[in-house]
Amino acid sequence: MTGARPELPGDIREWITAQTGAERVDVKQVPGGASRQAWFVDTFTGADTQHLFLRYDPREPDPVSAFHPLAVEAEIMAELYRNGVTVPRVIAAHPHRQAVLLQRVHGGTWFSRIKDPDEQVRTARDFITKLSALHRIDAKDLTIPSLGSAGPVEGHVRDEIAAMRERVKRYRKPAPLLRFCIDWLDRHVPDYDGPTVFVQGDTGPGNFMYADGAVTAIVDWELAHFGDPMDDIAWLSLRTVQDTFTDFPARLAEYEQLSGHRIDEDRVWYYRLFAETRLASLSPGSVDVRASVPAGSPDAGNSLIYGMLHRRLLVEALAHVVGIPEVDVALPGDDTQSEHAPVYDAAAAAMSAAAARTQDGLALRYVKGAARLVKYLAEVDRVGAVVDADETAELSALLGQTPTSVARGRAALAEAASRGEIDEHDYVAQLWRGIKRDDYLTRTASGALGLRTWPPLRHPDEPFPVEQGDPDRWASPSPKTTVS
Repeated sequence: MTGARPELPGDIREWITAQTGAERVDVKQVPGGASRQAWFVDTFTGADTQHLFLRYDPREPDPVSAFHPLAVEAEIMAELYRNGVTVPRVIAAHPHRQAVLLQRVHGGTWFSRIKDPDEQVRTARDFITKLSALHRIDAKDLTIPSLGSAGPVEGHVRDEIAAMRERVKRYRKPAPLLRFCIDWLDRHVPDYDGPTVFVQGDTGPGNFMYADGAVTAIVDWELAHFGDPMDDIAWLSLRTVQDTFTDFPARLAEYEQLSGHRIDEDRVWYYRLFAETRLASLSPGSVDVRASVPAGSPDAGNSLIYGMLHRRLLVEALAHVVGIPEVDVALPGDDTQSEHAPVYDAAAAAMSAAAARTQDGLALRYVKGAARLVKYLAEVDRVGAVVDADETAELSALLGQTPTSVARGRAALAEAASRGEIDEHDYVAQLWRGIKRDDYLTRTASGALGLRTWPPLRHPDEPFPVEQGDPDRWASPSPKTTVS
């Protein structure tokens, strides 16, 4: 049984016809666009054919969302296009609906699919060239009415911190770790009086298109804002965790030379925490839970591992900015076995067999995700009680009383830290130990993703080189743990 063929609303088709003057309009929905729909649009007028791209969102804009409505994104891209930035040309933005018609640009989006190492480097360098060009534009010269005028960076940072607070307030439930991070960011806004730039936000591999070693378009401007150039460098490093972006320190050396902006490591780390906190504020309930799995979602397995990755990256950034270089955690070995292990193994084998027989890409993704959930549950069954007992003992020592659960103990610790009753350093160190335990329980489900962490900003003990080593790529190191 197949699902109904997606249809574009008639009024949107009529609007496309009116905007293009086409005699015939063909549309086809394509993957991509995340929560927003993506459509290929071909218009025909006599012998002329136009190949266009439609972004469409049937929902009304959320006034407190971190994501810009499509009309604002179109406003941003139109102004950047006028200033020579490599973005798709805006054909039209619907006056009332969330629909934007763009020039269709040729190219791929998944950087990891570039198999030739030389082509990877050429593409990455070209992206750095284009990001540098964006950051050389004086933000005060940009006219984007929906965003207002560019001012000092501190004001823009505090505006976003206030927006994060509002999103958490609307959540109407406790979010102790997220509130702690927002408070910390508010107290430690960088003392930066340099130029304000236009920041793409969420910039890097996956959010640009490429072909033959060159970037053909920078896409996805829904988090764009005025701010600090190091904000974009932090976002680039975040996307690099998920889609390795060649030799990261070498790319930053090129950025320095081309943009005129010196890489400030302290500011990059601040904005790493800022980026992860901003993402967490979009779904406040996801950061304070040990296994972030949306109820009823067929893609829960992927939500589990990526939720774990982002929680770990947030806490690693928080630990860095408060001055904790590392914590050691004693973790169970692999010799302990659960009596239910054969059942988990059988479930995994059944899913593997089902995956091998399906030709449906989405079904395959869901089955693999379900296998990840089984792997996680197997580890919780095997050693979860041991891991929890160790953390409960640590929490009891800090709180002066034994919490009824690890989750409640962590929440109580965060609240105590926010009130100043527990030293900030002690809180973050304990939080990091807890996250490492969560990461350990998730490691078999996460696979290679569990070994990834923030990329270095420079090569050890060396000034920035333009290029170093062969191959020109960076591999994420495994987080440090002590296994007993």
